[in-house]
Amino acid sequence: MSRSPDRLPPRATARPPGHRAARGLALALAVGVSVGLAPPAWADPTPAPPPPGDAVGVVEDIIGRVEDVSLTVESLDSSESETRDDQTVTVTLTSDVLFALDKADVTAKARARLATVAKKIETDSAGGVVKIAGHTDDQGEDAYNVRLSQRRADAVRDALAKSLAGQGVTFQATGHGEGDPRVPNLVGDKPSEKNRALNRRVEIVYNVS
Repeated sequence: MSRSPDRLPPRATARPPGHRAARGLALALAVGVSVGLAPPAWADPTPAPPPPGDAVGVVEDIIGRVEDVSLTVESLDSSESETRDDQTVTVTLTSDVLFALDKADVTAKARARLATVAKKIETDSAGGVVKIAGHTDDQGEDAYNVRLSQRRADAVRDALAKSLAGQGVTFQATGHGEGDPRVPNLVGDKPSEKNRALNRRVEIVYNVS
């Protein structure tokens, strides 16, 4: 017995490939918009702005200025220090290790130290003038301190000249008195004996290659 056409089972309709994936993507986007979520970057229809017409693809070299760097090495008792940069060396000796109180005669022990400095000058110096500067603390009259610092600078010059005889080294000795302290002579309006000792000094400056 034949069946009537209206009783035949429904036939499945063929779906194109990717139909389920496309429907799921549309649903996900709709849900994201409904809850206030931003769509992913790849779903943003706004194109990226083009680069400016005068843009170029070359990165220029970036050059930064490097300030001069100096290195200071100081003895444990602060009686001697050496400051070195790319052009000069400054050797600082406190007057207390070079001279007796209120005197300008280099002691025998100090001559050994100056002989070591002379060897450094002989090895490292690039020539030119070796500058010797004498300094005092703030005790005493200014004029007297200038004369004392000059005599001490001359005494150091003579000792170095003897050690460097025949090396073609020239010297310039100057006394500054108390006019150029290394550290303040007074701390909190009170004299500082430690600082005064650091200010009583002779500096030896020479050029390096």
